[in-house]
Amino acid sequence: MQQDLLTQSADRLSDGFPSNMVILDCETTGGKSTYHRIIELGYLVIDDGQCVHRQQQFINPDTSIPPGIQKLTGIRPGMLRDAPRFAEIAEDLLTVLKDRVLVAHNARFDYGFLKNEFKRCGIDYRSKLLCSVKFSRRLYPQFKRHSLDQIIKRFRFNIDHRHRAFDDAEMIYRFFLKSSALFHEDDIEATCIDLLKTSSLPVNLDKSEVDRLPSSPGIYHFYDEQYKLLYTGKSINIKSRVMSHFSQDHRNNKDLKLSQKIAHIDHQRTPTDFGAQILESQLIKSMQPLYNYRLRRGRKLYQIKLSTNDDGYMKASVEMIRSDTSVDDENFGLFRSSRQAMKKLEKLADQYFLCHQLLGLEQRHSGKSSRACFRYQLKKCLGACVCQESTESYNQRIIAALRDYEIKVWPWQSAIVVEERAPSDSDMVTWHLIYHWRYLAVLDDLSDLYDHGFKPEQNISTNTQSSDNIQKTDEDFDLDIYFILIRFLLNPETMRINNIKIWNCTQLTDEIL
Repeated sequence: MQQDLLTQSADRLSDGFPSNMVILDCETTGGKSTYHRIIELGYLVIDDGQCVHRQQQFINPDTSIPPGIQKLTGIRPGMLRDAPRFAEIAEDLLTVLKDRVLVAHNARFDYGFLKNEFKRCGIDYRSKLLCSVKFSRRLYPQFKRHSLDQIIKRFRFNIDHRHRAFDDAEMIYRFFLKSSALFHEDDIEATCIDLLKTSSLPVNLDKSEVDRLPSSPGIYHFYDEQYKLLYTGKSINIKSRVMSHFSQDHRNNKDLKLSQKIAHIDHQRTPTDFGAQILESQLIKSMQPLYNYRLRRGRKLYQIKLSTNDDGYMKASVEMIRSDTSVDDENFGLFRSSRQAMKKLEKLADQYFLCHQLLGLEQRHSGKSSRACFRYQLKKCLGACVCQESTESYNQRIIAALRDYEIKVWPWQSAIVVEERAPSDSDMVTWHLIYHWRYLAVLDDLSDLYDHGFKPEQNISTNTQSSDNIQKTDEDFDLDIYFILIRFLLNPETMRINNIKIWNCTQLTDEIL
């Protein structure tokens, strides 16, 4: 069959295609390239439009094949028992792939598996990609679907073994042959050049969606074909950050899943990174994107509380507070879970030679039966658990350990307005109303302050003393917003770089209202 192919000019690919390609498909034990393994490779080597070599190769994955994969591909464990491991064929395969464009249907999938298989062998494999799904979308826009099954149906190709690597790769080759007969060389060349430039774009995402993204701060949303929200992110450079999702999806399983689903991108500019971080946090909590986990709102927070035992030693406990209640600034830290707080105590114990019993990390026996903690035997505790260290020494050390985790006191007399102005565009400005580490509102104009019960005063710095009679807002405390605010507003250098200013506010009296 190979000889027949080489002698028939009708079976030569258009010169518009890259001169050196490998059309490849792989079957795997699952969809996660960092975990699952390749079990079959099928590829065709193309040089100057001619198919010069065909190859089918089983690979022993050294792991089980899920029943669903066996049913889909027809590949049984016995078929792989005597097959080589990937490491045994890696060097020969790399020779074939070297300096050739890698072609595959949904190329990021196959490329991710190849990269990770080579990586396990200590080889850094990189290649230019040409995705046949995107090629089909670009040259056949009249068709809504571009899966391999649809292409086979579209051109009435015959295939003996669907979902087998070699047969599927052969279908891509026949699709390119058919396209060579239907389209002018210049059209194919222009399409391939454009796709090679944007080879990292997701299969279902049109290039125009990326072209309109700005290289400025803001947030972005990823949607699937039905406009279901998949992911929300932020960046100081929206376009660059969006592209980074696609260029690294072979190493990050979440980005790999996203790249297979993303069909639309929306964005919203902000003057600086400050506004981008605030907006990202708010939108993730309100819109609940499918692939955002970390910033979703939790109703419970945890703090570390210190008290004194009967012997005069300070002991620590982890206490839960609700986000809709006041945060106790006499306690330490704010954590999303009790486990996170306990992990922090474990780390501080190692740094400051603190006792696990007094930190609540190890059960303490009271009275005559009291005994030293396990770490005392390892000389990692100085003996506070059995009164071998002075209370003064131990208490000073535990306070020093927790000093960096003190809740920041609100340093302004009342609410403040944060003026966020784009450094490169003075007309792009946003005002944020903030009170006692709680985000109250975004303002279109300073005059909107009156609608929230405040009036603006002079521009101020962060060293204004707090008033004793501050009236706290009922707005829920948001841990993520708190961290963003202290990161920006308590650091003069960060404020300067981001062109941020703070304006004091006065609360309006009932008479004025």
